[in-house]
Amino acid sequence: MILLTDMSVAGILRLTLNDIARRNALSDAMIDTLSNALLGAADNPDIKVVVIAANGPAFCAGHDLKEITAARSADDKGDAYFKALMKKCSSLMQSIVHHPNPIIAEVTGVATAAGCQLVASCDLAYAAETARFATPGVNIGLFCSTPMVALSRNVSSKHAMEMLLTGEMIPASRAAEIGLINRAVPVDTLTETTMQMAQTIASKSGKVLKIGKRAFYEQSQMGLSDAYAHTSKVMVENMLARDAEEGIGAFLEKRKPEWEG
Repeated sequence: MILLTDMSVAGILRLTLNDIARRNALSDAMIDTLSNALLGAADNPDIKVVVIAANGPAFCAGHDLKEITAARSADDKGDAYFKALMKKCSSLMQSIVHHPNPIIAEVTGVATAAGCQLVASCDLAYAAETARFATPGVNIGLFCSTPMVALSRNVSSKHAMEMLLTGEMIPASRAAEIGLINRAVPVDTLTETTMQMAQTIASKSGKVLKIGKRAFYEQSQMGLSDAYAHTSKVMVENMLARDAEEGIGAFLEKRKPEWEG
């Protein structure tokens, strides 16, 4: 199996990339499998948080270059395949951003090109201190233009351009400094760190998490005045929700809230 699923912890779905031989590349099969898993998670009311992890020395090596090379043998030199691949991969990344549940990347190995894009697309990311990141397309004559979209929405322009123009690997410590990941931790505590964060988030109202994630990305694309108008409307709707009433009441009464979702 190229993707392993685990729901042994209540409210948390772990998706583990498991195509070790291909360094967990975003092959056609991997994109389809991961996309379907995320789609299923969006429809499952028992899931509050999704963690994307990986087995092997690479978190994700980006696109499968062997599949790309094989497509060049077609009469159109791969044009139709390349268009379909970019559309499919872009849809996967957008599905992470638009997913109703918070999604956390747990990075133990290298994350390059579209693999780095995958990390940047997640809402949160934690990595082993030994993990490394790069957008190395420029080294093989293929600028990482689509990874640039997610990267440039997570780190400043100059940091993004440095990664894109040089193609050089950066360590997890540097990735944390520039905001690509939240934190770099010892490899033997990575899963514990990720799961503790996931459990903290999963302890909140699922309805409120969905409201908040959606509003965060919506307002980020707006001007200041429109953003305040939009989030004010969201806050009013949220205040009228049962879980807001319960949460405020529990706080005032100094008791644990009982979420209904």
